[in-house]
Amino acid sequence: MFKIGDYIMYGVTGVCKVTDIIKEKYFNNEEDYYVLEPVYATTETIIKIPVANKKVFMRNIISKEDIDNLIEEMPLEKEVWIDDERERNYKFKSMVRSGDYKQWSTLIKTIFLKREEKKLEGKKITQEDERLFKSAEKLLNEEIATILHILPDEVPKYIQSNIS
Repeated sequence: MFKIGDYIMYGVTGVCKVTDIIKEKYFNNEEDYYVLEPVYATTETIIKIPVANKKVFMRNIISKEDIDNLIEEMPLEKEVWIDDERERNYKFKSMVRSGDYKQWSTLIKTIFLKREEKKLEGKKITQEDERLFKSAEKLLNEEIATILHILPDEVPKYIQSNIS
């Protein structure tokens, strides 16, 4: 169970702060709810989600040590490109929804390298690949930025300067 003040990853919304834990009654059933505030939302948003929620992943954000290990392992990550577009979209969407920062990193690297390869051929990656790249990058950058107390836009530079 999370505590008030915890920063968590919530679904594909990204980093949220637990601002309260309340009891609400619906249809004669009282249940505990987390009150979440997305940290990087551009509008004021409040999310109420049952503490016992099993549909959308919620987890604690990673640690500085996790970030250091991730950056150290990045050059060794294997690409996961799938030529069949339908199969690739399914796999990549599940990677984004997984809540696993390592899968996000692998996805980002895979699509980035494919984008560079296509650029040399005078081509582009699909719009869906670009959208999934941006989703994974947003989630990973926000999580790392929260831990490092920097802006999400500064994360790629931080990674680049700390990669072996």
